[in-house]
Amino acid sequence: MLAVLETRTIFGGETEAARVIFYLLALATLLLFFWGIYRRIRVYRVGRRPAGWRWLRRATKYDIPDVTARPGVSKSAAVIAANRSITKVKKPVGLAHLLVFWGFIGLFLATSILSLDYDILGNASRIVTGHTYSFFRGPFYLGYNAVFDLAGLLAIIGSVMLALRRWFSREPQLDYTRAEIPEGGYSRSKIVLGDQVFMVGLLLILVTGLLIQGLRIDGEGFPSFERWTWLGWLIGKMFASFGVGAASARSAHAWLWWVHVGSALAFIAYLPFSKALHILSAPTNLVVSDPANIRRLPAPPEGAAGYATFADFTPKELLAFDSCTKCGRCHYVCPARTAGAPLSPRDFILDLRQWSDRNNQIPLFLDSEDRPTPSGPLAGNGPLAGTVIKERTLWSCTTCMACVEICPVGVEHVPTIVQLRRSLVDRGEMDPTLQSALQNISTQGNSFGKSARMRARWTKGLDIPIPDARKEPVEYLWFLGDFASFDERLVEISRTLAKVLNSAGVSFGILYEDERNAGNDVRRVGEEGLFEMLVESNMRAFEKADFTRIVTTDPHSLNTLRNEYPAFGLDKEVLHYSELLAGLVYRGKVELKPLGRRVTYHDPCYLGRYNRVFDAPRAVIGASGCELLEMPRNRTNSFCCGAGGGRIWMDDSFLEERPSVNRIREAASLGVEYFVVACPKDYAMFSDAVKTAGLEESMKVVDIVELFSEALIGADLVEA
Repeated sequence: MLAVLETRTIFGGETEAARVIFYLLALATLLLFFWGIYRRIRVYRVGRRPAGWRWLRRATKYDIPDVTARPGVSKSAAVIAANRSITKVKKPVGLAHLLVFWGFIGLFLATSILSLDYDILGNASRIVTGHTYSFFRGPFYLGYNAVFDLAGLLAIIGSVMLALRRWFSREPQLDYTRAEIPEGGYSRSKIVLGDQVFMVGLLLILVTGLLIQGLRIDGEGFPSFERWTWLGWLIGKMFASFGVGAASARSAHAWLWWVHVGSALAFIAYLPFSKALHILSAPTNLVVSDPANIRRLPAPPEGAAGYATFADFTPKELLAFDSCTKCGRCHYVCPARTAGAPLSPRDFILDLRQWSDRNNQIPLFLDSEDRPTPSGPLAGNGPLAGTVIKERTLWSCTTCMACVEICPVGVEHVPTIVQLRRSLVDRGEMDPTLQSALQNISTQGNSFGKSARMRARWTKGLDIPIPDARKEPVEYLWFLGDFASFDERLVEISRTLAKVLNSAGVSFGILYEDERNAGNDVRRVGEEGLFEMLVESNMRAFEKADFTRIVTTDPHSLNTLRNEYPAFGLDKEVLHYSELLAGLVYRGKVELKPLGRRVTYHDPCYLGRYNRVFDAPRAVIGASGCELLEMPRNRTNSFCCGAGGGRIWMDDSFLEERPSVNRIREAASLGVEYFVVACPKDYAMFSDAVKTAGLEESMKVVDIVELFSEALIGADLVEA
C-alpha cells in the first residue's frame, strides 16, 4: 500500500490559464498597492522636519517615572501587540480588535509561508536542480493547518463582534454627526458606506477562505490526515450533511476560490485609499507618538507664526491624519463638544486629512465628506486657520488632553490646534477678552492687570513672615501663579497654605513682585513670543533666588515649569503643593485628626492627565479622615472644568452647558457635601458652577489645603 502524502495541491483544480490570470492580477494589485503607499510617503516627505527630528535615535530609551519620555519601540510594540491602547477604555472592543489583529497576522503568515514554499523554494529548486522541493508536507503541513485554522476562526469572531457593534450599537461615539455644522450642510454617507465596505470585505475574505477549505476537503473525500485541518474538516462535514457530494464540492470550490482570491486582491489594492490604511499607519503612529509633544509644546515653524500652509505640518502629524480610525472616542470625551461648542477632535483630524488628500490629489474612496458648496476641507483659497478649520472651532479647545489620552492610535490633536491658533494670534483674530488678558500679562505680568507690586498683597494680615527667596535661602520656592495671588476668592486659601507650611516647619519663600505668569496658558493660546518673554523674566527672578526646589499651587504653572522651562535652563525639581502636603504626612512631620466627611475629588487636567499626579491629593484626603467617593470620570478619564488653554479668559456664554456645571452635576449624583479641588482655576470655575447649578446649599467647593488645615493637630490656624 502506498503511503498517503500529507499535503495538498496548490492551485488544485485550477487550469494553467487560471494560474496565469491569478499572477497577473496579483502583480497588478501589488503595483497599485505600492503606488498608493508611495503617494502617501511622498506626502509625508513634503512635511517639515522640526528641530530635533531624531525620534528613531531616541526610541530605544524609556524611563517609566518620566511621563514626558517617548515610549520607545519595544514598549510601543508591546502596546500594539496587546492592543492596550484600544482595550484601556472599551474592553469588549479591545478584545474583538485583538482577535482580528492576531487572526489576520496569522493568516498573513500562512499566506507568506505558502508563497515562500510554492513561489520561491519550488521555482528556485526546479530551476537549479530540475526537481521541485517543498516543506509544505508531513508534520509541518498538519501543524500549519491546525494553527492557522485557529487564526481564521479568531479573526471571524472578532470581525463579527466589531460588525455587530458598528451596525447595531447606538453609542454616541459612533454617530458621525459633526459638532460644527457647515452653513450649506454636509453629507457623510460615503464615510458610513466605507465602514460597511470595510467590514463586509473583511468578513467576505475570511468566510470564503474557510468555505473553500471545507469544499476542498469534501471534494477530496475527507483524507484522514485532514482532520488536523479541524475547522475546514467540520465545514466539509457540514456540506456533506447537506448532500454536497465530492463532484459538487469540487465544482463549487472552483468558482468560490475566485471569489475569495478576488476579494483579497481587491482589499489589498483598496487599502491605501480607504479607512483600511490604518492597518499600516496606526501601528507606525503609535511607535512615533511622543507624550512630550503635549506637555512640552513644539515651537512654531522657523520663520513662521504657526501653521499656514501644508508644508508647515510635520511628517508625524501627516501620518497621524492617516491613522485616525474615526472611532469617535475623542469626540465623545471632548468637554468642548459636550458643552455644545463647535469642536470635535475627530472632525478636526478628518477635515485636515481630507484637505491634505485634496491638495495632494490622493483619492479617498468612500472615506470623505461631501458638501454642496466648497467649504472647510473642500474650500478653495484662504487661510488654513479660519477657512479649513474655523476660528471658533480652534478657540473652543481647552487643551485638556482628553482626546490625546483616549486615542487608541496615538493621534496628538492638541499641538496641531495650538500651531493653528498661533497663526490666528499672529493675525490678531481672537476674543476681545482674550486680547485684554494677553495685554495685561504683557504689561503687568498677570492676567488680572494688577500692578506687580500687588502680587504679594495677600500676605498682609498674616501673623507670620513670608520669606523673600531673593534675600534669604529657602528650601522651597513657592510659585503661586496669578489666581492664587490676585483672585479674592483664593487669597485666603493662599494664607491657609502659608500657615500650614509654617506650622510644619517647611522652609519656603516667594518671589514677591518678581514673579510673572508662568506662561502655560499663554503658550497654549498661541502667543509664543509672549510666552518666551515670561520665561525670560521668571528665569531672571529664579537666578536672584536661593532655593532647592519649586512648589506651586497651580497645576498649569506646574506643567510649564516642570516640562518646558528646562529647555530654557531651569534645573530644579518642581512639585505640586499636594505632593508636598502628602510628603509631610508620609514623613510624620504633621499629625491629622479624622474629619469624617464624605467628599469627592476632581483631578485637574494639568495635574492628572498631563503630569500623572493622582495619588498625592488622594493621600491628603485619606489622611484627613475623609471618605472619598470617586466620580465616574476620574484620574486619566477626568472631565475638564473648561478653564484650560486660555478658555478662562474667553467668552463662554454661547455654550449649552459649561463643562464645570456638567462636572458639578456629576458630583451631585454621588450625594457628597464637599467637592475637593487642587487647582486655583478649578476653585474659581466650580465655585461659580455650584451657583449656576443651584447646588450652593447642598455642596461646598473646598481646596485640599482647607481640609488639611482643619485636620491639622496642634497648629494655631484660623478656620478656613
